[in-house]
Amino acid sequence: MLVKKNDLNELRITKITGADLPMEIDKNVAGVAVLALLERLGSKQGFDIEIDKKIRSGSGIGSSAASSAGAVYAVNKLLDDPFTSKELIEFAMQGELLASGNAHADNVAPALLGGFSLVRSYDPLEILGLPAPSEIRMVVLHPMIEIKTRDSRAIIKQNVTLASAIAQWGNLGAFVSALYTSDYELMGRSLHDAIVEPVRSILIPYFDDLKKHALDKGALGFGISGSGPSVFAMCKGDTAAEEVRSGFITFLKDKDMGFELHVSEINKSGIRIL
Repeated sequence: MLVKKNDLNELRITKITGADLPMEIDKNVAGVAVLALLERLGSKQGFDIEIDKKIRSGSGIGSSAASSAGAVYAVNKLLDDPFTSKELIEFAMQGELLASGNAHADNVAPALLGGFSLVRSYDPLEILGLPAPSEIRMVVLHPMIEIKTRDSRAIIKQNVTLASAIAQWGNLGAFVSALYTSDYELMGRSLHDAIVEPVRSILIPYFDDLKKHALDKGALGFGISGSGPSVFAMCKGDTAAEEVRSGFITFLKDKDMGFELHVSEINKSGIRIL
């Protein structure tokens, strides 16, 4: 993304490559996020935004969040940082509201802050940063199909049993503890979703097979990335990550499905200027 000041007192999206997205400010997640920031400041400064999408829409790996968070970060820098990275989250959430119908911080918070983020509360908004042990590697598999966040949210049950909730809370608490203690085995045991995964996984081709392959190849855990269809395998170290990546390729080579694979460390610093 490239953002420049202009002398027109107007916010404009001047170029979009890599995706078919609306140029209108009020229909583009980057536009509405920056509008929220400028309105808070009472600023009339104009900006031109160029968007080069590298993340596919509906992939489950934060396409809308990347645009929302990147735009407010860039504009904030050009205005000499009136807001902290944490304060920018609130504005970036407006882009998520447009994209999914829900102003959530699941993706924009870690995009802006880096590492892992825990959303403790939305009213008031409180985001906690969590440590990212150095050996964590993520292998992300993106099947070349699109699942809209709105549609994926619509199939989630609005009520869960107390037993399921208790189990989920226990896993979350254990995962947070594991991040602080670098207990990789505990991380793996804690990556178990009994509430959302059983519902959303039916939308993802070969989900159960991919999960088994990842765990058999040494992944610590496996799950759905965002609203899907992307899935992730959390691994300890580069060797395990490569084993999992190669295993995915071997399994999918004779399947009639296109896919992309990404292997990455945890970005601990968040968005940066290139």
